[in-house]
Amino acid sequence: YPLRSPSSTNIHPNARWQQHGITVAGGNRQGNGINQLSNPCGLYVDDDQTIYVAEWSNHRIVEWKRGTTSGQVVAGGNGQGSGDHQLNNPTDVIIDKEGDSLIIC
Repeated sequence: YPLRSPSSTNIHPNARWQQHGITVAGGNRQGNGINQLSNPCGLYVDDDQTIYVAEWSNHRIVEWKRGTTSGQVVAGGNGQGSGDHQLNNPTDVIIDKEGDSLIIC
């Protein structure tokens, strides 16, 4: 999946990255802890450099604010399902700041 920024600019999947970057989300092995990720599919970075990750296996959207070491579940995270508080294998996430909406695919 290509990465997107708020300006709708796609970042090519084969883009070159700095060789000595720092881990800003996850990095603590695969799992369901708040400092872990499991099969992240969608990624969105907003103007404040907050990262939103759609996690397929954990059925949740996690928000990672700049400078933090743990994320915060902002949608789902209550097992797989169709309930108001559940998600079913989310694959992408976008934030609409004007409408104050979290859009999940």
